Amino acid sequence: MSETALSVAPAATPAKSSRLNARFYDTFLPRLVVGVFILTLWEVVVRLLAPAYVAKPSTVAMAIPKVIVDPAFLKATGVTLAAVAEGLAVALVLGTVIGLVMGRSAALERAIRHYVNGFYAIPMIVVLPLFSLWFGYSGATRIATIIFAAVFSIIINVADGARAVPRDYLEVARSFRSNRINVLFGIVLPSSMPYLLAGIRLAAGRALIGAVVAEFFISVGGLGYFILYNSRTYHHNEAFVGVLLLAAFGVGFEMLVAWVTRRFLPWYRRDEKAG
Repeated sequence: MSETALSVAPAATPAKSSRLNARFYDTFLPRLVVGVFILTLWEVVVRLLAPAYVAKPSTVAMAIPKVIVDPAFLKATGVTLAAVAEGLAVALVLGTVIGLVMGRSAALERAIRHYVNGFYAIPMIVVLPLFSLWFGYSGATRIATIIFAAVFSIIINVADGARAVPRDYLEVARSFRSNRINVLFGIVLPSSMPYLLAGIRLAAGRALIGAVVAEFFISVGGLGYFILYNSRTYHHNEAFVGVLLLAAFGVGFEMLVAWVTRRFLPWYRRDEKAG
């Protein structure tokens, strides 16, 4: 190894350490302070004003070791996550195809744009009675609710991304006589990927909400029913462990999408401070 390389290599360590310190003080420390403040306020308010059975951070923390090894809790979590994954996969395929075609076809957009926006604005709790009549009080209603909750977020975002494709890309494709299918999936879809990721972020959260709301409404087994049952039987600490798990899934999915963006879309840069 040359003397120049030896002299340059140690200089990278202080720079990396400086970036880590900056990230700690700019991102992690503010989040930690706000989290501690919220937990402290919650603990104090519940101890002073609420009945003894109401969940508070100290009692929820004590309930976590017992709940996470409970077979009923593990089964409920697995059922809900499997349903969310299945429904989200269907919504991703349908939403991507419809969004791409809608974004590149002015006639189709004029025909269905208002319907898509209208269905997106409908609360999930409104369509649940209808789905329960169609599919019965079963897991099929939960899947239908998840798809309904997730698909329109993906359609809207992918359609916006398809309309935002630079005209130069399309002109180059036409000059090489690419057919519409190749243009749609070879140029429009990759260019729309940031919009698709934004749609997936929204869809994942709405899918979790749809699954839990469906389990509340039709009393089918899952994490939502676990939370509902324990709340009604005054086991608020156990119920809140399920709530925290749902929040953890949301945060974990956001981190996964951010990692996929950095790993597989190096051309798409987001503001690092936002992470």
